[in-house]
Order: sequence, then structure tokens, then C-alpha cells
Amino acid sequence: MKRLLLAEDDFDFAAILKQYLELHQYEVIWAENGEMALDYFKNQTFDICVFDVMMPKLDGFSLAEKIIDINPETPFIFLTARKLKEDKIIGLKLGADDYIVKPFEADELILRLQNILKRIEQKRNLNGINTIEIGSYIFDNERLTLSHQNHIQQLTEKEASLIEYLYLNHNQLLKRDQILMSVWKNDDYFSGRSMDVFISRLRKYFNSDPKISIESTRNIGLEFKINKN
Repeated sequence: MKRLLLAEDDFDFAAILKQYLELHQYEVIWAENGEMALDYFKNQTFDICVFDVMMPKLDGFSLAEKIIDINPETPFIFLTARKLKEDKIIGLKLGADDYIVKPFEADELILRLQNILKRIEQKRNLNGINTIEIGSYIFDNERLTLSHQNHIQQLTEKEASLIEYLYLNHNQLLKRDQILMSVWKNDDYFSGRSMDVFISRLRKYFNSDPKISIESTRNIGLEFKINKN
């Protein structure tokens, strides 16, 4: 059972969300404001956190900054009723693993939590492992190479980071800004154009295996597909 810290000042919403999360096998510790959440975090261990942005005493962004100082490895998601792009950029720049605008379906939050925890577990399993099998390719994230049969493609650090991120999130639709903030740490126009160039390169690198594809969904994002059948 995963331990989750929920910081939310809306009593009715938090009570319902806590109950729903517990039905999906999460142990939920609920804090009614940012200061209370920080106290919980200082004295307990959590697998993941969910923070409302607008809270009394300590807002979600300030809470996240303090959480990162204590344990930068703990993933967190922001919840907010505001749709301002500036808020989303601030949240992602802080290192948020996701950002969800209210109202949202509880099942959507569950799915995002599962994806984040799965990705973190995969990354932990990869620590200390230099090579990863991606279809018929061998990816060496230390030597920065992508090998297929007798051909070895030397990679840049950015190419290797992008391949690793896509692999850890393969077979799921990723939003453009999600990729940009995770790999480029910025989602401005120039970073977006740079990502398009790198994606084109990766399509060429992986074109020898028909079971691997990078498919784009216009104005949404892309999916790194690996057909294992």
C-alpha cells in the first residue's frame, strides 16, 4: 500500500477524495493546510504527495519548495481551480510530476498517480544498469549509444535523456509541455522547436524496428509505442 500526503483545504472535497483514494489501496494522510502538511512530511515518509495550490498558511507552491529541500525524490502533483498557464508553468518548473485543473474525474487522478509511481519504480530498477533493451535496440544510457545489430548510433546527452524519458513512459500519450518541462526544463517556443527536431532524429534512429514508433497527436502530444507482441 502506497502512502500519500493530501494537502487540501476544501473539507468536503478532501473527504470524498481521501475515501476514493483509500478504495484504491492508498494510505492517505490528509492535511487541511500547507503548514500542517509540512509538519506531516517532516515526521513521516510518503510515496507521493497531492497538493492544492491555493491553501491558507502555506500555499501549494511554497509547500512544494520546502518539501523538495527535505526530500527531492518524493513525487508530487498539484491540484488547482485556476487555469492560468503561468500557474502551470510555475508548478512544472518546481518539479511537479503533474498538474490537474479542477474539476476532474477521480479516476483520472488515480491513473496519473499510478503512472508516476510506475515510472519511478522503473527508474529505480534502472539505476546501476547501463543498458536497456528497447525492442531490437540496445540503449546504453552511460556511454550514450543506441545499438541495432552492427550499427552503433552515438547520442548527445539530450537525445539520451529524451529516449530514457520516452521509454519510461512508453505506450501512453504524453503532453508536449510535460515532455518539455521534464527534459528541457522549459516549455517556451524555442524549446518546443528544439524538441520537434530531436523527435525527428529519434524516429530515424528507431526506424529499423517496425514494432517501435513515435506517434504524434496534433496539439496534444506524442506516444512512444513499443509493440511487444
